[in-house]
Amino acid sequence: MTTKKADAWFRDLLDLEGFSAADPSLNGLQVDNDGGELEKIAFAVDAGLETFKRTAEAGAGLLFVHHGLFWGSPLRLQGGHRQRIQFLLDHNIALYAVHLPLDQHPQVGNNAVLAELLGIADPLPFGLYHGHKIGYKGILTQPLSIEEAVKRMTFMNRPPLGVYPFGPGENRTAAVVSGGAPEEALEALAEGIDLYVTGETSHSVYHAVLEGQLNMIAGGHYSTEVWGVRRVMERCAAELQIETEFIDVPTGL
Repeated sequence: MTTKKADAWFRDLLDLEGFSAADPSLNGLQVDNDGGELEKIAFAVDAGLETFKRTAEAGAGLLFVHHGLFWGSPLRLQGGHRQRIQFLLDHNIALYAVHLPLDQHPQVGNNAVLAELLGIADPLPFGLYHGHKIGYKGILTQPLSIEEAVKRMTFMNRPPLGVYPFGPGENRTAAVVSGGAPEEALEALAEGIDLYVTGETSHSVYHAVLEGQLNMIAGGHYSTEVWGVRRVMERCAAELQIETEFIDVPTGL
């Protein structure tokens, strides 16, 4: 297994080209290695120096992340940005990043897994972002309290950023958009959804959520976006027969 072959596998699984116009975050291989054989692939949410160091300690030759190093604007190779890239080059670690295509994917995406954890039956696209609906909504297979919803989607028993029990005691419908999508709570309100789940909240939607009697969970940007990375890791290990490891570097945000 080389980075070239891994790139082909990731592209076959994830719709990188379909998001090329909507997502400027340079999805795909961001930093290559020397082209040698990979014995292990690491997976993490964020591209940061701590994650890179732990990837090197794990002996992985490629790191797959949700949040990469490039976001549509060229950056000078100086300061922390230079240090991060220098570390990858010095340790011969390739960096692979997939942003919106990983949020949206109907089987291995962050939102698909969250919908599965909550028990959304036959999830439908929800949450329009740059021309793509990247989240999911639907009817729950059984009524669910907001407390039970928190338990189902909490990663490593880490508490959510905020829980807003402003709606019904039992939720029958839910919508999810991982990461930073508080404004989509307004869309959930407009569609009569009982429970809206995202990563971050915002002061600007608080009163609308309260007055509209919507239950809302802000599970944390990090904690709502471990799911897609981990699901891709599981499939990668099974299909490519390569050793994998999840690098957990929580931000608490």
